[in-house]
Amino acid sequence: MSNQTDLQIALTAVNKHYGAYHALKNIDLRIAKGSFVALVGPSGCGKSTLLRSMAGLESITSGDLFIAGERMNNVPPRKRDLAMVFQSYALYPHMTVEENLTYSLRIRGVKKAEAKKAAEDVAATTGLSGLMGRYPRELSGGQRQRVAMSRAIIRHPKAFLFDEPLSNLDAALRVHMRKEIRALHDRLGATSVYVTHDQIEAMTMADHVVVMRQGIIEQQGAPLDLYDRPVNRFVAGFIGSPAMNFVPAVAGDDGRSLLLDLGEGQRLALDRPIAAGRPLIAGLRPEHLVIDPTGAGPIRLRVAAVESTGSNSYITTASKPEIVLVTNGRSPVAPGDMITIGIAPQHVHVFDAETEARIEMLTG
Repeated sequence: MSNQTDLQIALTAVNKHYGAYHALKNIDLRIAKGSFVALVGPSGCGKSTLLRSMAGLESITSGDLFIAGERMNNVPPRKRDLAMVFQSYALYPHMTVEENLTYSLRIRGVKKAEAKKAAEDVAATTGLSGLMGRYPRELSGGQRQRVAMSRAIIRHPKAFLFDEPLSNLDAALRVHMRKEIRALHDRLGATSVYVTHDQIEAMTMADHVVVMRQGIIEQQGAPLDLYDRPVNRFVAGFIGSPAMNFVPAVAGDDGRSLLLDLGEGQRLALDRPIAAGRPLIAGLRPEHLVIDPTGAGPIRLRVAAVESTGSNSYITTASKPEIVLVTNGRSPVAPGDMITIGIAPQHVHVFDAETEARIEMLTG
């Protein structure tokens, strides 16, 4: 991701135990200066524990943590020069916006006039200039989150740590705020580490996505690299919305096709060779499946449900396992219809049936 001199945060073989519970397992992560890194995964995967370990709110059991080249294992949080933005905003309710912004400067001995000027400059950047005299109770959720971010910005930290900052907001405001956070990151040239359970947030905001499960890093890389080449079934199912379809399959005798276990032995062509007879899992993204109006597609299934959002239609088949496909606009098909479905060979993902690891087939 970066050479050593460009690193802002580095973790090497980091472990965290809570008694017998192993929360973080040999975490290796390099975060470059100026990058926006998202930690994503299901609840309990360790992403917030990892973030809090960076901040010093959790002590690491073993391994090393470096910030701007300095080892920070036993350095208290206040001396790490990191700013954390919480899900709950964590504003002082008895202080105005201006007082919330200047508090960290005032306790460090910054003169009142200097602190006030710093607050005004940050407020102009974050759209809070007209709200400086208000109290948190007088602000909307989005405005409170701006105050929380502004309070972090005013410190000019080495990095910003975001712990699911948008989860308390409604859907429309979340979309708006994620654009604001990314724009602020770019304007400030900041280093940001962002925890979320929402893979859409991770994909749209981050330069580098870290997918976690049960305390380990399953895969990390550029968002579209994870989408295009997931290393295993878990990452494939977590990245992408709607989620990837998974179908038990066996490699065909010709070594260039998959026999799908959908009740009628449908066959999908591959653009790469694979050992015949091998038990597999086929991964088919809903957006890559296409209804063939000629009826000549390789997969023939009955429709169980059709859901339309106006711009897209989500079609679910009656098969076991069910298949979901996405079409643009309003679909003419209805529940009970038989449809044939095709997919381009290059879009077929293949995973080992036992290990669930991605199979990199040799180009033929």
